[in-house]
Amino acid sequence: MDRAIPVAGNKEIDLYVRTFYSLLRSSSPIRVRSLEETHAGMNSSLHTLADDETRPDIGAFSYAYLRLPSVVIEAERIILAQSEEVFERKGYRRVDQWQIVEAPARRRKLFYDAEKRTLAAFIASVSDIDDLIPTIVTFQIEWNKMHRMLHAAGLAAELQTQQGKLNKPTLKKVQQALGLEADAWKQAQRLFGADAGAVLATLATTPKDLSIHLLASSVTDYRRATQGWWDTIETHADRTHLPYRPAYFVSSNLHSLVNLLTGYAWQGPHNLRELLAAQNPESLWDIYQALEAADSDHPERYNLLYYAQRFAEPNITAARSWELESGIQQIENPLYLDVGVQIIDMARLRPERFDPRLRMDGIERLQRSNAIIFNIDYPLGMAAYNLLSQVMTSIGSIRGVYIIGKAATLNARVGDVMIPNVVYDEHSLNTFLFRNAFNAQSVAPYLLYHDVFDNQKAVTVRGTFLQNQEFMGLFHDEGYTDIEMEAGPYLSAVYENIYPQRYPINEIVNLFINAHYDIGILHYASDTPYSKRKALLSESLSYRGVDATYACTIAVLRRIFATELARG
Repeated sequence: MDRAIPVAGNKEIDLYVRTFYSLLRSSSPIRVRSLEETHAGMNSSLHTLADDETRPDIGAFSYAYLRLPSVVIEAERIILAQSEEVFERKGYRRVDQWQIVEAPARRRKLFYDAEKRTLAAFIASVSDIDDLIPTIVTFQIEWNKMHRMLHAAGLAAELQTQQGKLNKPTLKKVQQALGLEADAWKQAQRLFGADAGAVLATLATTPKDLSIHLLASSVTDYRRATQGWWDTIETHADRTHLPYRPAYFVSSNLHSLVNLLTGYAWQGPHNLRELLAAQNPESLWDIYQALEAADSDHPERYNLLYYAQRFAEPNITAARSWELESGIQQIENPLYLDVGVQIIDMARLRPERFDPRLRMDGIERLQRSNAIIFNIDYPLGMAAYNLLSQVMTSIGSIRGVYIIGKAATLNARVGDVMIPNVVYDEHSLNTFLFRNAFNAQSVAPYLLYHDVFDNQKAVTVRGTFLQNQEFMGLFHDEGYTDIEMEAGPYLSAVYENIYPQRYPINEIVNLFINAHYDIGILHYASDTPYSKRKALLSESLSYRGVDATYACTIAVLRRIFATELARG
């Protein structure tokens, strides 16, 4: 094959990555502050004020804070490993019995020992390291920057004496000491929420000096963790006979397929319509009434009800029972990796419960199918390669691979859908060429508020912080407009499924020739990092944010059904 010319390459980013991997090889913990200089030096587009001691970067701090558990405020050390066995081997016994903690905006198995102020994080691939390290460094840089400002303003004692219940004059002093404009100050207050007083008191009195210890980093340990993940799934799905079933592999989330296939939101035992009428959260009842008056079967009405489920008291038992009746088994939080799975038995689906947008001629013939849909809660980065490789090795056969995920866009708007047929992968340095099973018309009929662009070029990056304006400018000049983290690793796994060798390095890889099943990739834009018009986290899409998710999911399900029905 021809050699591919990498369109990426930034010496500051490369230096930073080499630095933290080199230091993490140490047999003892490393201090986060040893990484701060090279972190600031890469000029990350997500952390533009890293080396500015006079201005907090609230956008970057918010991004990092939401991807770490709140106990990071009191933690002193962070340990990373792939499995309970690795923790045990290194002297950390039964970390799974420590306090379970969660990060609001990142799925990862996390446990905390309050007595030892130690946070244990499970890592599924090198992408977790590429994600975690810059996030932790960003958090510490911005925390200490704000600590120095509040301490210099003499606010430590005042914040402590108010015991977390801050009065308006004190809050005003904090805003002035941090030099935050109104919008940034509101963002900081939303970030800390009801804990703002306690967090600000700690911020003013306690600097951070975190340490990190990577306990193991071998490929073998990642493979063992992935095998353990699969063994748990196979045990729970024993009656499905996974090794003998043809499968359509989907990477998305654990709510959209279920909502579209089961009708639980609008047919289930709970009455979301009554909840909306009683509470009117986010003015959804007003919108729902207007939709119903215009068209009782308006497609947006279903999207709104799917979104409204977040305001209802969850009844997990009832929901799981409804799903099983509808042919769907959900296996959440399997051992080792925090990647949930849904096994959808196509013969047991109940079309009368489908979202109306899934209706098609002959749908009842799915009852003759022996195929399943194997849906996983989309993983991070190289974990996608590990998991799809494991599934392809362990399941009967693959009839299609479909990826739905978030991406940053260099030319579209937040909420728009991008359909690539070229993917450059920073991990393998390969440029993948493939026939995407979807085009604009596959998605456009179901997209209510946004646009869809096909024939796009995507780049799979190593991490969200590991980009700067020069880096993105290079891609933009080469016609790449879609930046995400999983497509390249998934296509590397597909390559190994259709070719008799490991995926190559730094080549142009043509998947047109031997791919005997669908490859479908749909990305919806969640950020516009190359645009000055929008700042990270500056906009909440509220319920209209589900528009792209459900349009993409409908397109995938209709494609799967049409493919399976065509088989007779």
